[in-house]
Order: sequence, then structure tokens, then C-alpha cells
Amino acid sequence: MSALEAFVAGLPKAELHVHHVGSASPQIVSELATRHPGVVPADLDELRRFFEFRDFAHFIDVYLAVVDLVRTPEDVRYLTYEVAREMATTQQVRYAELTCTPYTSVRPHESGVGMAVEAYTEALEDARVAAERDFGLVLRWIYDIPGEAGLPAAEKTLEYALEHRTDALVGFGLGGPEIGVPRPQFQPYFDAARAAGLRSVPHAGETTGPQTVWDALHLLGAERIGHGTSAAQDPELLAHLARTGVPLEVCPSSNIATRAVATLDEHPIRAFRDAGVTVTVHSDDPPMFGTTLNNEYVIAADLLDLDEEGLRDLARASVHASFAPADVARRLLDEIDGYTG
Repeated sequence: MSALEAFVAGLPKAELHVHHVGSASPQIVSELATRHPGVVPADLDELRRFFEFRDFAHFIDVYLAVVDLVRTPEDVRYLTYEVAREMATTQQVRYAELTCTPYTSVRPHESGVGMAVEAYTEALEDARVAAERDFGLVLRWIYDIPGEAGLPAAEKTLEYALEHRTDALVGFGLGGPEIGVPRPQFQPYFDAARAAGLRSVPHAGETTGPQTVWDALHLLGAERIGHGTSAAQDPELLAHLARTGVPLEVCPSSNIATRAVATLDEHPIRAFRDAGVTVTVHSDDPPMFGTTLNNEYVIAADLLDLDEEGLRDLARASVHASFAPADVARRLLDEIDGYTG
């Protein structure tokens, strides 16, 4: 391990763009696959081959196969607590906004299995309280619409968010494929979520052009943009992001794995930084992409030529971009300021 990698390994962090099911390590997926035998292999070596993505569409297929393993409240509780354990103990994450997709677990599965939203919510909350008690990790939730499921999913996700809300639910998002899933159709749902005090954090511009990012900003009221990779193609958009301070949640390894970007050398993170855009770095679906949040920081350090203070600034940027309670944010910023490696 290099000195820079060692510094990153101990750096306190906030994780803002990370998916609930997508954070399941091979060990977690193996346990769930053992509970629910079927498409997803339980053998760890077979799982690694299963996670080799051909393109973004194939990634969605694999992701949904893993989603189908989360069928009971016990699965939700187990997944959430174990993901929290790994973030806290191996990545030094102190605060995380975990993107959850209740629609895919609450609605009936093809197997006929589905759980009540009340049970789903209770399982999340049980795990959240236990994670903060056991690991000191503060968790908050973002409920996202799975774009591939269309407006019925948007309707139900909004219902879950508004009618079964807990204090830990802070954001409303939109994930899944972008091609064939135009952002404007989701405006009424984001309007209602924002009116209820939830923050808007849609994915946009990952596999489509800059117009998707514009739509997310103008129609969905985005306060952060998930990925935003194609924003680099539009100087006016970059200027707008820099002027308004809307952060881009950048996930380099994810962009390579899904073929959104061909190589790390071609990644637009430098263009974002040079244009004055606020950049935060995250892991997205780390085990599925063979990465960790620590690794994403090391990649960013290489691409942006960051020293230790630059890495602290990167960690601070995520805290400032977060929806963390003021006392939690202050505590984490103080910890980052005092960290020397």
C-alpha cells in the first residue's frame, strides 16, 4: 500500500451516491442467494463472473437479479446492517445517504413474494439504529424511482416516501436506465416530494446527453446530479453548474464498468474540476464494480493530481454537499480537519 493509499484508507468520509442493494458484497449476495436459490449463484467464484458486465443494459439485468433476492424484512435488515458494517469498518464512512428502491422489494415478486411497506421501513430503521449504535455510522435514506418501471413505480415510490416517511428519509431520486426514460415525465412526482421537504437527487447524463442533466435541473429541481458524465459536452451546462454550485456525484469505476466512459484517462472529472464545478466522489455499486470508496478516492487523486490536503478537500466537499444534520456535518468536518494519516 502506497503512502497515499494509506492516507485515504484512514480518511473519514461521507458517502452520498451508493445504492442499497448495489452495496451488497459477494459475501452478502451469497448469503441471500443461499436463502433464495435461483438465478444468482451462491458460489463466490461464480458470483464474480456473474458481475462481469457487458454494458449498461446488462448491468441493469444483473442488478435486478440481485434485487430479487431481497424478499423479506429479514433480508432488508441483514443487507442494510452488513452494508453499514463494511462502510464503517473498511472505508471509514461516518455518514452515508443510502439510495433505496422500495418499489422493487415491496411490490410482489414473480415468485409471489413481496413485503408490506411498513415491514420494509421498519427493517431499514432497525438496521439504521443498530448501525449507529454499533459502528458510529449515521445513515440517511434516499428513495429512488426505478426508471425502467415507469410512472407506476414513480406513483408508488412517492406514496412510500410521503405516507410512510421516517425522519431518516431525506431525499427523492431517480435511477435505472436513462435511454427511453425521459426525465420530464417524472416532474409531478418530484414537485410533490420537494413540496414535502425531500431533496431532489436524480441520476442524469450518465448514458445520455447533456439535455438529460438540464431536464433534471429545470424540471426535477435537482440539488445534486448523480453522475452527470455527459455534462462535459456542454460548456454552458458546466458554467451553470459552477455558477449555481450544484454538485456532481462522480463515480469513476462505475462509469467504466457500465461503459459510460471508455477509459479512466478519458473520464471528464478533470473537465468538471477545471470548469469550477463542485465534484464529490462516490462508489455507486461498489462490489458489483469491483471497487470501494477508498479506491475511488485514489483514482480521483490520480486523475486530479491531489495531495493530502486535496484529498481532505474532496472529503469536505461531500460533507458540504450532503443533507447531514448540522451537528453530524460539523463533527465530521472537524474530524477531517484533524486527520493527519
